[in-house]
This record gives sequence, C-alpha cells and structure tokens, in this order.
Amino acid sequence: MVYTIGQMATKMQVAPSTLRYYDKEGLLPFVERSESGIRMFKDEDIEWLLIIECLKKTGMPIKEIKVFIDWCLQGDSTITERKQLIEKQRQSVLNQIEKMKETLAMLEYKKWYYEMAEKAGTCKIHDRIREEQIPEEVREARRKSKGIERAEEVAG
Repeated sequence: MVYTIGQMATKMQVAPSTLRYYDKEGLLPFVERSESGIRMFKDEDIEWLLIIECLKKTGMPIKEIKVFIDWCLQGDSTITERKQLIEKQRQSVLNQIEKMKETLAMLEYKKWYYEMAEKAGTCKIHDRIREEQIPEEVREARRKSKGIERAEEVAG
C-alpha cells in the first residue's frame, strides 16, 4: 500500500512536518516520489521510520542517525558499525533509566515527606523523626537529599 506524508504521519503518530524534516536531513532516501514529486511511503518504510524515531528518542543527534541510515543502505559491510552504534545507544538508554529511577526515588521521598507534613500540619515534624520511622523504600533518597552516606559506606 502507498501512503501520503499525512497518512504516514498519522500512522507513525508524528507531525507531517517531522517527516518533511527527516527527508530534508537525508534520513528518508528510501522513500520514493511520484512524477510530480509527492512522497510515496510504503508499508516497508515503517520499519525505517520506527528505527529513526527510536534513535531520536535515545537522544541521538540527527546527523548520527543519518550516518546509521547510510550504513544500512551500504549493506552488510557495515554490520559491525551498526551493531556498535546500537549498543552505544542501548547503554545510553540504560544510563537514562538509572537516572530516572533515582529521580523517581527522590519524588517518592518528597511525596512521603509532604504527606507526613500535611498530617502534622507542619514540615517541622521531620526535625523529630527517627531513621527507623522512615519507610525503608524512601530512606536512601532521604539520605542522599541530606548528604548522608550509607551506614556501610561510613563503616567501610
């Protein structure tokens, strides 16, 4: 089946301008054009567009995505380079996930903090709270927020 840029944009849940930008940047050399110059997307272009979107979401710059697309079009001689690039981005995503877990932990701590303060009617409740009264799941984030090292790090 053949899709217009608008139809493909809807299918990919992106703006048509995004696909035009990708084309302008050289990321869509596989997309055919009609005699009048209209882009004609095919079902097999979806996989290309999905990998472009995936790499973009990892924070990869458009220029690097273009290099990846060019390698793909070069064929089997660039398999190693493509695999290395994908592994680099995979590691980047894993690092982002770890940072987001730390961010979520801090938000969980602050949620608990303000729930306690709300019940007590004051944030000063936390001046009197003992370590064992703090839920286990937010203790580490609290320690980090206070600049307190872990007990085992201090002992070690």
